Amino acid sequence: MWKYNNRVIRQGRAWTDDSGVTHPTSWSRWTQEEKASKGLVWEDDPLPYDNRFYWSHGNPKALEDVAAVDENGDPILDEEGNQVITKGLKSQEIDKVKQQAGGLLQATDWYIIRAAEGRKPASQAILNERNAIRDASDAKESAILACTTLEELIALLTPSEVVTDAN
Repeated sequence: MWKYNNRVIRQGRAWTDDSGVTHPTSWSRWTQEEKASKGLVWEDDPLPYDNRFYWSHGNPKALEDVAAVDENGDPILDEEGNQVITKGLKSQEIDKVKQQAGGLLQATDWYIIRAAEGRKPASQAILNERNAIRDASDAKESAILACTTLEELIALLTPSEVVTDAN
């Protein structure tokens, strides 16, 4: 992409430089030297990356929780004087799993509340459903915790393509 003072200049559109000079829509036909003389600089498009796991191409997010430090390496403390911890990908994913399980359980919470209030016991089918949700959540959390590399976590969280036989 072409840039002028960190501003993207789109092909087929006129643009104005810092001196107030408007350049024509045909500027993309200029030679490399003409473009450079007008302050245009070519920058390759950034390489693609999965922003769930990377900050930018080749710059992975932390897998584990990290103690936050300032530019001098000193701990960053919260208002209560506790070390600030930046959650790593594993903690973030476990939080998502817990939130999903909580959302699924919420639909049947009223059965449990009604039973706790002594009104009517929850059916075994409801209890089995809730246990299955918790078991699946626990299994997913264990699988996340077992990941020791980013590649393992990516493989766990990225659904594999379904291969079908066309014959």
